[in-house]
Amino acid sequence: MKTAGQSARTDRRTSEPAPAALPRRAPLPAHHPDPVLDVVVPVFNEENDLEPCVRRLHAHLAETFPYPFRITIADNASTDRTPRIAARLVAELPDTDWIRLDEKGRGRALHAAWSRSSAPVLAYLDVDLSTDLAALLPLVAPLISGHSDIAIGTRLARGSRVVRGPKREFISRCYNTLLRGTLAVGFSDAQCGFKAVRRDVAERLLPLVEDQAWFFDTELLVIAERAGLRIHEVPVDWVDDPDSRVRIVSTALADLRGMARLGRALARGRLPLSALHRSEDPLDGPELPPGLLPQLLRFAAVGVASTLFYLALYTALRPATGAQAANALALLISAVANTAVNRRLTFGIRGRTGAVRHQLKGLAAFLFGLAVTSGSLALLHHTTPGAGRRVETATLVAANLAATLLRFLLFRAWVFPARHSRRTTGQTTS
Repeated sequence: MKTAGQSARTDRRTSEPAPAALPRRAPLPAHHPDPVLDVVVPVFNEENDLEPCVRRLHAHLAETFPYPFRITIADNASTDRTPRIAARLVAELPDTDWIRLDEKGRGRALHAAWSRSSAPVLAYLDVDLSTDLAALLPLVAPLISGHSDIAIGTRLARGSRVVRGPKREFISRCYNTLLRGTLAVGFSDAQCGFKAVRRDVAERLLPLVEDQAWFFDTELLVIAERAGLRIHEVPVDWVDDPDSRVRIVSTALADLRGMARLGRALARGRLPLSALHRSEDPLDGPELPPGLLPQLLRFAAVGVASTLFYLALYTALRPATGAQAANALALLISAVANTAVNRRLTFGIRGRTGAVRHQLKGLAAFLFGLAVTSGSLALLHHTTPGAGRRVETATLVAANLAATLLRFLLFRAWVFPARHSRRTTGQTTS
């Protein structure tokens, strides 16, 4: 037995140079002398389920898995007979190991077990074996072949067969819907206890994951997806364990706190996602600049406020100046305010340095908006001379939204150009 303590947190705001990019994914050799796969089974007080789980898993891998493997029991502070059963299983079954932690937490157990493993592919599954083991080889195959960085089992995709009560089904779907709505994730099922990751990716991801309990999986996946890593989903057959000890209310509250914390970290650019970029891979599409989605969301929020401000100004000025002059003045004033707010909130630029230059460039971008909105008004008056105020206002709203998108692209690429890491070198350029 080996003992693992609580892992130390990594200071994310380090001044050290950014690490080199991850190497290009490559398939593992067909003949590998050491374990290719390390399957971790995290447990806490599982004296009844541990032995049948490990024996069944070992038999399945011995019969179906074409590479050397290891099973690691990660006991996080069990107080029943779980440690003695784990020690006996390791003595009786080849290619098994176990570690003992002094504190509870599934995330803590996975962090410790994955951190010490030398296998190129790391996986875990729940001790209740709710997921059919027939999905284990399809889960890890994309990682072994070099196709993907992470693989997850999903109960919410076509092809999945799930047996569980309506309450847990409702909670699971609400949780994943909330994730998509708040953190804009693309994967379908964050909670299924059936996941795998390449070790080189885990070495970069684990220091960035703060949660040590149930939110560990979600946090790891969100960070990986934001960094552009490839996540492969495998539909699974899953049967609910009626003896599940997950405390739904406390777990849900902890997950909500985790979402809020992770959302703030991503919005403020606190996570060094460039450390997870891979070298240029012909299988991958073009890389999105880091922070694009958080910036776009903040820019959209500022844009909504600016549009309302613009409409109020236009409505107030229209009777005295006419439509074209009111549009130009309202757009000019709101554009100056918009540039100042986006400079501070969206692109994180503080102080007066470069403020005048940014405003001048922002005004140049404003000309694009003026051309779009004024052109829309002129076209409306030419084609529909008798258009009423409501039609005129609706036309301006649509034109202003189009102008906002153009301005965002100009702001990001020209007015406030960011320093992005390049996959080809793994370095940060200025």
